[in-house]
Amino acid sequence: MRQAFGEGFDVPDGYLDSAGSGVPPASAVAAVTAAVHDWRGGAVDWAGFEDAVAATRAAVAALTGFPADRVALGPAVSALVGLIAADVPDRAAVLVAEGEFTSVSWPFAVQRGRGVTVDEAPLERLGERAAGYDVVAVSVAQSADGRVVDLDALRAARAAGCRVVLDATQSLGRLDADLSWADAVVAAGYKWLLAPRGAAWLALGPDLDPVPHLAGWSAAEQPWDSAYGLPVRLARDARRLDLWSSMLVLAGAGVSVPWVAGLDRAAVHAHCVGLADAFREGLGMGPGGSAIVSVPGDDADDRLAAAGVVATSLACGARLAFALYNTQSDVDRALRALHGAS
Repeated sequence: MRQAFGEGFDVPDGYLDSAGSGVPPASAVAAVTAAVHDWRGGAVDWAGFEDAVAATRAAVAALTGFPADRVALGPAVSALVGLIAADVPDRAAVLVAEGEFTSVSWPFAVQRGRGVTVDEAPLERLGERAAGYDVVAVSVAQSADGRVVDLDALRAARAAGCRVVLDATQSLGRLDADLSWADAVVAAGYKWLLAPRGAAWLALGPDLDPVPHLAGWSAAEQPWDSAYGLPVRLARDARRLDLWSSMLVLAGAGVSVPWVAGLDRAAVHAHCVGLADAFREGLGMGPGGSAIVSVPGDDADDRLAAAGVVATSLACGARLAFALYNTQSDVDRALRALHGAS
């Protein structure tokens, strides 16, 4: 078991696919295992999982810089972005990055029946192109290659009147950046937040109050007392948008997300980017400033897999991600594989 930042991880040597799925800390695994044991024996106190909901809400608030009462829980990024997209005015103009992850772009694109238009622009030009658009929606770090958007340019665009929606799935928990100025920040938990898949969070600025189209008992002011009957009794804050995930998912998220939020983010950032840049240097590439590296080549993924390196296979190469539990030995293994050394 590897030790990293005071926690243990059963991460195998050569695992460089945290951009696809993060490996949980041992304490989160123990929490899920205990929850499964209780579930199996019919001993689950389902109301007790509300503590996990509250813990993750507070942790995401700390990571994004938003107040906890402005953070909502959902099952996936697309569902939460969809709430924002459904709330933009008719004929709104939306700008996204070329090749943006579809959980960010599609929720807006399917609003075309209301006259909503979605245009694409190169990532590095989003800030300068934002004038004239109602919304810019973009990942802080691009899923395919790890490129980080110019946050300062987007912040200026917001000051000029354009709403900014950020998907921090590939950055929250490991990128040392201020996101508190954005209109909305959304993130899934199963990558860099090291939670089980099936939980995501939406942090909302004070000027956004989307309609809770998915409202159910979990969106109520008193969820456990709101399972039956009218009138609607929604929470007064962002919890009105809540759609609770699997309780077993929350058992793990309630441990891993607060743990990540309590780390020294600058230290985590330096560790992850340092390994990624060491890898890039070994390939003759300049520093990238991101923990995610895309390696072109028709056989890159095959060579990595043959050497026991777990990475994401892309259409034109491979994607590697260097997380807080990775070490220089993982960098060396990947470089040997790509250089053809034994």
